[in-house]
Amino acid sequence: MISRLLVANRGEIARRVFRTCRDLGISTVAVFSDPDASLPHAGEADLAVRLPGAAPAETYLDQEAIVAAAKASGADAVHPGYGFLSENAAFAEAVIAAGLTWVGPPPAAIAAMGSKIAAKRLMRDAGVPVLPEPDPATVTEFPVLVKASAGGGGRGMRIVRTAEELPGAVESAQREAASAFGDPTVFCEPLLTGARHIEVQVLADSHGTVWTLGERECSIQRRHQKVIEEAPSPAVDAALRERLSEAAAAAARAIGYTGAGTVEFMLTPDGGFFFLEVNTRLQVEHPVTECVYGVDLVALQLEVAEGGALGDPPRPRGHAIEARLYAEDPSEGYRPHSGPLPAFEIPGVDAEFAVPPAHGLRLDAGVVSGSVVSTHYDPMLAKVIAYGPSRAAAIRRLTAALAGARIHGLVTNRDQLVATLRHDAFRAGDTDTGFLDRHPATAPLADEEAVRLSALAAALARAAASRLAAPVLRDLPAGWRNVPSQPQRTVFEEAEVAYRLTRDGLAAEGHPDVALVSAEPDTVVLDRGGVRLRFGVAWYDRAVHVESVLGPVTLTPVERLPDPAEQVAPGTLLAPMPGSVVRVAVREGDTVERGQPVLWLEAMKMEHQILAPAAGVVTALHAEVGRQVETGAVLAVVTTDARRP
Repeated sequence: MISRLLVANRGEIARRVFRTCRDLGISTVAVFSDPDASLPHAGEADLAVRLPGAAPAETYLDQEAIVAAAKASGADAVHPGYGFLSENAAFAEAVIAAGLTWVGPPPAAIAAMGSKIAAKRLMRDAGVPVLPEPDPATVTEFPVLVKASAGGGGRGMRIVRTAEELPGAVESAQREAASAFGDPTVFCEPLLTGARHIEVQVLADSHGTVWTLGERECSIQRRHQKVIEEAPSPAVDAALRERLSEAAAAAARAIGYTGAGTVEFMLTPDGGFFFLEVNTRLQVEHPVTECVYGVDLVALQLEVAEGGALGDPPRPRGHAIEARLYAEDPSEGYRPHSGPLPAFEIPGVDAEFAVPPAHGLRLDAGVVSGSVVSTHYDPMLAKVIAYGPSRAAAIRRLTAALAGARIHGLVTNRDQLVATLRHDAFRAGDTDTGFLDRHPATAPLADEEAVRLSALAAALARAAASRLAAPVLRDLPAGWRNVPSQPQRTVFEEAEVAYRLTRDGLAAEGHPDVALVSAEPDTVVLDRGGVRLRFGVAWYDRAVHVESVLGPVTLTPVERLPDPAEQVAPGTLLAPMPGSVVRVAVREGDTVERGQPVLWLEAMKMEHQILAPAAGVVTALHAEVGRQVETGAVLAVVTTDARRP
């Protein structure tokens, strides 16, 4: 029996496994890199071991260090989580060779699925439908999808629609695949339009039993990475579910699988399906299956690893939907963000890392209020899961929780998630992998009027805070005059506020029907046309966050006397994050168009394009391939009038 388990992962992944271990009475060991030393997972385990290494992004990939940490902490088992080394056969072999229990499939099964090219050939032999995989050098029919053979998660994947695009896409995919997976091998598949991404949860023991726990719909994706998943799929009926389950079970048996895993398929509009890959690990989206089937998949993993036998599979009930909260900006090509997270609160949570006791809301988060989001890892903050008696009920619960969340300090994809859940096509179940291409939903939830009202509330909250801090006459409203005078002004980049507080109440320019009900430093209540609106306000050094039923608003105060050293010349391209320059597409003196790629920056194992902000001439270029840059570094300058400085 397992008595002490080391989780070779971080963030919400490690916290998820720790929660089950606490329920089972298993002692836990966390590993952490220097940037993660203060994250919750490092403090929640019974023991924690610092992993050495100067490169934080590589720390959790150091197999020798992790095995050494297990031995030093007295662990007798290792759970790989669902990332980093979780699908690394060599790591599984190293754990077993060290005399530790490996909580995962046999190394041979991992190796068999480690190459997508080899995996598809094996599945074809097992009778599972597969797509052809032409070599990139021989592709003649388009569109196609260039894919990394050794990995997933959208890394090393590119859509190619013309022959002219293919060489550049292959080169870029190979670079990204080599960086993320250590293997630059790529291949092509026909791009299926209108197809859905469907996956089947499998669980197998060492006694020959294979469970298939229904399917998950994972079609809402950006950059080929899932952001909303649900179970069951609204497109799968009982007959199709049986066919998918039979194919998934055949795939698991073909490789001698044990433990938890996922068999992924593409489902075409006519009801046909094709094998994509086997994920030889627990998936990020496993909570929706746990809710619908009422199981703890981590507990079952541990039971199988200890040699236990599975009984009869459980029956499904209800519907569950998961949304992934990322620190990223959908309106800027999903550019990741990092830094302090002073507030992170999801309302109405019924359970964390566990199935709610009844239909309700589950939260699996790697951060808490006060956490700092690093630049070195995936920017996912949390998964919010709603479980209800029907799909409509789950959608309503999840939408309300996300819309009411307090997330301060970082740009996130929260507004996009809410807009997607509210979209008529999504609610009708009319989804496929191109959904966000057709319905990007990058506009903020708060419209222009909501921003103006939120700015007014923020200004009134700041005035209330100033009065509380005043040494005398605290009961006198800020800026109050016995004789009408100039209005109080507060300027944000997003809106300008001008108001007076008179004997007759609030007189706010541009808001003739708005009255002030109450104002405190963190809460303002306004009456607009007889309807009261409550605004929660939080001021920070460089931002103000305002929440209301109108939508969340982030405001940027404008300094009255800005520091000249912080001013940036128009046309200057700054590094949005730390990273490495992997490609430069221009030279000084070149003419560029607005939106044209100037260079590519690799960060968080993915490539990010840096685009020209306007049409003009590249008058300065400070980037070169291989250069490491920090956030805010000047990469290039595009001068619109073509005159050199």
